[in-house]
Amino acid sequence: MRFGHFDDEAREYVITRPDTPRSWSNYLGSRLYGGIITQNAGGYSFYRSGGTGRVLRMRFNGMPVDEPGRYLYLRDDANGDYWSASWQPVGKPLDQYSAKVRHGLGYSIFEADYAGIHSEMACFIPDGQAFEYWALKVTNTTDAPRTISAFSYAELANEWNYRMDLENLQYSQYVVHATYENGMIHRYNSTRDASTDVWFGLAGADVVSFDTDRDAFLGAYRTQANPIAVERGECSGSQTVGDNSCSSLHTRLELAPGETREIIFCLGIGAPDKSWSDDFGTLRPGRDVMAEFANPERLEAELAKIRSEWAGALAPLQVATPDAELDSMVNVWHAYQTHMTFNWSRGVSLIEAGDRDGLGYRDTVQDMLAVTHAIPEHVRERLDLILTGQTAEGGALPLVKPLTHNPGHEPTPPIEKYRSDDALWLPITVANFVYETGDVDYLDTTLPYADHGSATVFEHLTQALTFSLAHRGTNGLVQGLQADWNDCIQFGTTGESMFSTFLLANGLRVVRELAEHTGREEAAAWAGAELEALEPVLEGAWDGEWYIRGISATGAKLGSHLADEGKIYLEPNVWAAISGVVPRDRAVGAMDSVHARLASEHGVALCDPPHTHPIPGIGLSLLVFPPGHKENGGIFCHANSWTIVAEGILGRGERAYDYYRSYLPARYNDHAEIHQVEPYVYCQFTHGPTSPRFGQARNPWLTGTASWSYIGVTQYILGIRPELEGLRIDPCLPTTWDGYQVARRFRGLNLTIKVTNPAHVSTGVAGVTVNGIPVDLSDDDARGALVPVGALADGAEIVVTLG
Repeated sequence: MRFGHFDDEAREYVITRPDTPRSWSNYLGSRLYGGIITQNAGGYSFYRSGGTGRVLRMRFNGMPVDEPGRYLYLRDDANGDYWSASWQPVGKPLDQYSAKVRHGLGYSIFEADYAGIHSEMACFIPDGQAFEYWALKVTNTTDAPRTISAFSYAELANEWNYRMDLENLQYSQYVVHATYENGMIHRYNSTRDASTDVWFGLAGADVVSFDTDRDAFLGAYRTQANPIAVERGECSGSQTVGDNSCSSLHTRLELAPGETREIIFCLGIGAPDKSWSDDFGTLRPGRDVMAEFANPERLEAELAKIRSEWAGALAPLQVATPDAELDSMVNVWHAYQTHMTFNWSRGVSLIEAGDRDGLGYRDTVQDMLAVTHAIPEHVRERLDLILTGQTAEGGALPLVKPLTHNPGHEPTPPIEKYRSDDALWLPITVANFVYETGDVDYLDTTLPYADHGSATVFEHLTQALTFSLAHRGTNGLVQGLQADWNDCIQFGTTGESMFSTFLLANGLRVVRELAEHTGREEAAAWAGAELEALEPVLEGAWDGEWYIRGISATGAKLGSHLADEGKIYLEPNVWAAISGVVPRDRAVGAMDSVHARLASEHGVALCDPPHTHPIPGIGLSLLVFPPGHKENGGIFCHANSWTIVAEGILGRGERAYDYYRSYLPARYNDHAEIHQVEPYVYCQFTHGPTSPRFGQARNPWLTGTASWSYIGVTQYILGIRPELEGLRIDPCLPTTWDGYQVARRFRGLNLTIKVTNPAHVSTGVAGVTVNGIPVDLSDDDARGALVPVGALADGAEIVVTLG
């Protein structure tokens, strides 16, 4: 069943049926002031933090799941009939109410036709501003005059800390005030701390009535679907002292036949009539903001600016391939999603209420991979921050909170509280940054540790490896500690993780290569020696057809053919191939076992068979999940992305592409009832083959799936990877492809890359030219072709012939 379509030219996803299987959402704004909005205008807003800067209230896991939100009601004053500018919350029958929702990059536009009235509501947050627009156009499409009342409604959080707001009611319901004066609503707390003030205003029409008290607007035992104020055609003039506040302004529009009226509601941070400052800057009075921004010309200019800025942000990598769904994702929505994960980590969504308020260490390090080519300066800033979340002994804080992080003064966690993989992601991401930018001097930048001391960036990397080398078990594998990447498996300080061991091996290889490229001979020799010493350990973890997942403190093997459950796990086997440190036949054998035992039509399961009983010596918190759900045999899409990378490295293009397509969101656009979540963004997981919900996806938007899938498709299927000396072009394609074209920005140069595949091979480069001049490949021993930086210039055309 289809609920919408991609509009690649406009960079929009157009929802033509608002009754989607689940809420299909979009992100607004920036790290200053952001918001989430669904296809029915549900969602919430936040200032700097989803957990401690909540502006609009959100009740998670309610029905419908996305209420309350940003609502504009329309009422025909002649007959009392009313509806909403978004299909919900009123929810008129869809055979009478026509709706179209255009989710764009940083904005959402809601078009509706009902009872001879056409409406268009645009919601977005202007660049660099701490307020949001709700702009409404209303058109009378009949041949008779109409009087239409318009009401705004949003439920304002009483307290910016979301837990205090929703749970500590003996406090939050007694501190809130909301007043109306001279056309604007002002919500504040009894503390009169201006940093939590909110204003709300209307431009383009006179305010006829207002309510600032939620219950007065909705009425007793009513919901957003049938507010008493809208039903009777007028607000009550309530002003809030305690209980709950809202922002409702009512205006009346007289419309001649064919006439359109435009009004603009704005919600912002601060007070209507005074400015205030915090550590991040000064916010102007809301009335001044309204005077400057709340007019149609400025609104259109600000919306055009957002569209232009996002077009520029996505321009560094654009593709044209034989797969239109791949193009829609890579060029627009997949790229946009990687920016949202970079901005918000895992902290603000319709899934996360606010407890993960900060930057998860492993999440953030991986999220940077997919945006380095687009926003290198922001990635460097984030890298600087996250490196200061590493402790002097080499481990990492599980969570870095940017607003309160104090490098050099954070407490050192006890060893059992470290996660064994956190700091091991650093070599991959730092190397990717250095290769993309060519900034080798970054490795010499000195940054503090979280707890005490400081070191160069390169020393931070070696210290991460040293930490893991120092914390190994009796079998030579890295200790699992509190968790490795899979938080639902706890090997502790006496059990060992094969996943983290392969990540250590990969880190040693990457650091050795970095050292060799930058003249650090001693460090290169050290990393090489440590890597060589790991070889017998890796050999001992081979289970006959695949690699084990780990070993418990009692010697029990997880992920072994001898087990009755959890015989095979995905993570160690993909990283055996990605790390490049095991013989090719072992990597191929492991990935063949993955394909035979874990692959399905909707993706690759994390383990099989799922677990139903404990294993002595291993904490399996995944047992709380039914078989086929999440880490217990579900299709964890983050890990699925590694199958693309692994098969790309092995040169098996058909299988890499099949894995990519198996969980590609756009693939489900015409069968949305199966996948259920948004067909334009990746999700965290899909229910696995042993689940009765097999194929249904959950937890969209903020997931490591976004970053690694982007790396998988752009760097390992399309095969365009940065190296220190230049750009490597090493496609791994389905043999049916004739070729593809990529526009790629690399170190400030705008390049066009044309790949032709006349022999219909998966891998292998027969020749390369730059502006018609052949590139000498005779000294290049690696697969693919390295196009040296010296051969490139702005506007260069690179033609690659496979064969």
